[in-house]
Amino acid sequence: MYTEDIEYTVNGESFTGYLAYDETVEGERPAILLVHEWWGLNDFTREEAERLAAEGYVAFALDMYGTGVGADNPSDAAALMNKTLETEGAPVARFQAALDLINGHEKVASGQIAAQGYCFGGAVALTMARLGLDLKGVVSFHGALQTDVKIKPGDVKAELQVYTGGSDDMIPADEVTRFVQEMFTAGVRFDLACFPDAKHGFTNPAATGRGEKFGIPLAYNEDAANQAYEGAVAFYERIFNR
Repeated sequence: MYTEDIEYTVNGESFTGYLAYDETVEGERPAILLVHEWWGLNDFTREEAERLAAEGYVAFALDMYGTGVGADNPSDAAALMNKTLETEGAPVARFQAALDLINGHEKVASGQIAAQGYCFGGAVALTMARLGLDLKGVVSFHGALQTDVKIKPGDVKAELQVYTGGSDDMIPADEVTRFVQEMFTAGVRFDLACFPDAKHGFTNPAATGRGEKFGIPLAYNEDAANQAYEGAVAFYERIFNR
């Protein structure tokens, strides 16, 4: 497994992403961009990149906050997330920079790129799809589903796959309903899976401990996490004709 920290700049600021791919796979292959939770780019996101690399993809965990910037508590995480979202043009510019970087990599089949996000990252990935960025597919794990972006038929080029928890207090049922209606109205090809007992952050093994430590409704759900991962891999195999 080849891994590398890659520093790049966006509007003069330094960002560092994490690249992973299987060196034994010959030729170009599709790539998957991973967008981290509100904590920032951490070991969980890097490990997820390595899992996808082991499936035969080039995986690049991009950085939405800046080199060395991250949080270990909800207050700081919220501040970093909100600063990013409230800085005009920042989410798109930071995502697009990573997309351009990986699209030009020698191991990547140009134009064969998907995005996969977790919580905050899931919301970012879905927003990029709504904006019509050149992505084959987008997968959101327990990501926020609402946005200020208004879409109409033809705007979303990517196919979407959404995994959410039926016990997720941060993504309530009415938000899921509005998302489904939004996608129906815009004629978007999407799949949505809801795990009834899953809470927010269900894919991350660290979620339960963080939830207990900080008194927030997070919890890991191994069964939901495994099913969501397997579903995402099957989705990539289909959209990339592998």
